[in-house]
Amino acid sequence: MQRRSMLLAPLLAPLITSPWLSGCANRAAPAPTTSGGVRIDTSRSAKGQDSRVLFLILHYTVADFPISMKILTEQEVSAHYLLSDETPPRIFRLVDESRRAWHSGPSAWKGHRMLNANSVGIEIVHPGYKPGPNKERIYQPFPQAQVDVLIPLVKDIVARHQIRPDRILGHGEVTPAFKEDPGPTFPWPLLSALGITPPLPDAARVALQTTLFESQPPDATWTQRALAQHGYLVEPSGLWDDQTRRVLMNFQMRYRPRVHAGVPDAETAALLHVLTNPVKLP
Repeated sequence: MQRRSMLLAPLLAPLITSPWLSGCANRAAPAPTTSGGVRIDTSRSAKGQDSRVLFLILHYTVADFPISMKILTEQEVSAHYLLSDETPPRIFRLVDESRRAWHSGPSAWKGHRMLNANSVGIEIVHPGYKPGPNKERIYQPFPQAQVDVLIPLVKDIVARHQIRPDRILGHGEVTPAFKEDPGPTFPWPLLSALGITPPLPDAARVALQTTLFESQPPDATWTQRALAQHGYLVEPSGLWDDQTRRVLMNFQMRYRPRVHAGVPDAETAALLHVLTNPVKLP
């Protein structure tokens, strides 16, 4: 075999050294281009960078699946994802995450405004509430099958963009003036237990602070300052005005959903106090 190779070598040498074969072997891969055909060099990457996505905003549609899909694809409002209420539920991507969806409107959280520009929005097909016998709102539960599909999607988005747990919010939190979704039946405690969102307020601290506030309730000014510290956009009017009650309602829907009329009380104030005064570890 060795002798045969030695005999073939002189015959193959011209082919190996030919300009045609050499050019094919050394030809560089095509340089990357933009979608418009502009050549770019991607051999270097800056250290100082992160994702443009800072927030994940959760919504419900208050419409059935066909109407929700029609609204989110054919009208001005949109979302990155739509989670159906089918059996089993399906996830539809309606806007690529690299692009801005129009889902949160004139929103704000902790100094950030107009969150469409730096958020991913998930719309969940859900009726919201149904009227009760006395025209009260009876908020509907989220089917477990829907929750089971939603959780992996949330985890995936959060992991890819490194979204902070305190920036996973409901539409009503960032736009409390006229929104309240995903409502008081959304499984925030489950997301907290899974470590997706921050831990819930410590029950013992809340109970102690509730007792203190029952004897001396905080006024509107204190409440507005605490709500603003937590993240809401609240004008410091010093009054129990409509904007403050709307914010309180959304706060209660997340942290004390059994009573969420937006009426100030000692327990709501205690929850707010504990959230804005975390225990400092030694």
